[in-house]
Amino acid sequence: MKKSIQELLDFSIVNIDKPSGPTSFQTDEFIKRALGLKKTSHFGTLDPKVTGVLPIALNRACKLSGFFMQKDKVYVGIMHLHKEIKLKQIQEIIDKEFTGKIKQTPPKRSKVKRQEREREIKKFELLEQNEKDILFIAEVQAGTYIRKLVYDLGEKIGGAHMTELRRTRAGIFSEQDENFINLYKLKEVIEGYNNGNEDELRKILIPAEQAIKKIMPVVQVKDEKIINQLLTGKPIHKREASNFSDFPDDEVFVVFSGERFIEIAKKAEEKGDIIARPLFVLN
Repeated sequence: MKKSIQELLDFSIVNIDKPSGPTSFQTDEFIKRALGLKKTSHFGTLDPKVTGVLPIALNRACKLSGFFMQKDKVYVGIMHLHKEIKLKQIQEIIDKEFTGKIKQTPPKRSKVKRQEREREIKKFELLEQNEKDILFIAEVQAGTYIRKLVYDLGEKIGGAHMTELRRTRAGIFSEQDENFINLYKLKEVIEGYNNGNEDELRKILIPAEQAIKKIMPVVQVKDEKIINQLLTGKPIHKREASNFSDFPDDEVFVVFSGERFIEIAKKAEEKGDIIARPLFVLN
């Protein structure tokens, strides 16, 4: 059944191309005010000068932020070298010391506690060099500071700092997506919506239940009595297991009834009659 535009606005995500200048908070505040929403929440902060993919949850979809934020990110950027050094030589150092699991301390200006933590660098590749400027691409674990990664590399090669950065992918959200939209175009779409045309707004709203299916396994339930119980926040019991499709090996999964989103559940740690408990219920 086709959702109303208000239902979509209450449980959707928009994939924004953040420009250089505004903070991530200012970006989602603009969307909140422009669409008259109660709440918005972005999936991973970008520094003001950094551009690119900034998924923003609308209203009740904000409750899902934690599930999306922990996914890998991809960045393209430019680093400036403080002294002349060959690209091949730098890449060899990267492959040896800045690929795989590394230790990283957040920068001084970060809002998180400054203690060393482990992060995985899945890809850090130098693409081309123009004198002291090098274009690079990096695929990293969520929570990795690219500016600090470049700085730490610079400590090994006589100095380097990042001059430009763009996020091209955040988890399942990419700049290649059809519904990827910049703020200027979004403003036009919202103006059209306010004038009675909701078609263009529909095209950019990503239903949260469709997005969540892409990042965690789906379990189906058909029994209406059990569905009603789950919607009130009750756990899943062993005696009800036959009413569900096969439970996955994953600790966290999403429960649907056909195309209807019911809840996100987590397998119970304690022994007994309870199989899983709800983490988020859409009621």
